Amino acid sequence: MTVGIIQSSYIPWKGYFDFIDDVDVFVMYDDVQYSKNTWRNRNKIKTALGTTWLTVPVKYNSLSKIISETEIDYNQDWQSKHLRLIKENYYKSDFFEQIYDEFSELILNKYNNISQLNVALIKWIMNKLGINTPLVMSAELNPMGSKTERVIDILKKLKATEYLSGPSAENYLDYKMFEEVGIGLNYKSYIYKEYPQQNSPFEGEVTILDLLLNIGLNSREFFKSKISNKIIIPHSYQVKIISAMSGLTTGA
Repeated sequence: MTVGIIQSSYIPWKGYFDFIDDVDVFVMYDDVQYSKNTWRNRNKIKTALGTTWLTVPVKYNSLSKIISETEIDYNQDWQSKHLRLIKENYYKSDFFEQIYDEFSELILNKYNNISQLNVALIKWIMNKLGINTPLVMSAELNPMGSKTERVIDILKKLKATEYLSGPSAENYLDYKMFEEVGIGLNYKSYIYKEYPQQNSPFEGEVTILDLLLNIGLNSREFFKSKISNKIIIPHSYQVKIISAMSGLTTGA
């Protein structure tokens, strides 16, 4: 069983949903420290003048605050601004009415924290894309340890045989720990086919709303990577570990 673990993001780009679609269980890693100026509370849309940010204001005043405890600042009317920017830049798109009204209804609700908003939107988008991967909140698993040790603990509790990671984790994951527990390790690939957008040139690193508004629900060919994920530690490695341990036990 392949498990993926990523922090929630505000209306993520298509690669985020490709990642979820590639795993058997997806863990929303929101019991870790919130970081300012990241994808947790913002994303980009395409305009005639390039890209622009949609940012959800949050009440952030402590380095120890975790994502699932980071409150949204509803003293600012950010929802109206986001809806206005989307409408101004996508009202001519083929699937505007089909997507915009439902998105509006979701973000006009009030959420206790940025994690709740993100998860609600991610689940809605998954439904639109036909992705049925089960979602688990990391806090439900009470993960122990730090860095790679904490990831391994989550994987063991879910009985994972493989871990799919984003390529940026290459700088901090301890490969030896995966080898020791016999869990395979792959890195996600993010190479995508271009699709028709409202303005040229093409911009791929924007919220998946851009894809849904322009292409609609039949957009699977555009959110699945054109190349396979990078295998670091093969899944078969676990079988070798078990076989070796069995051989030692039987004296073979």
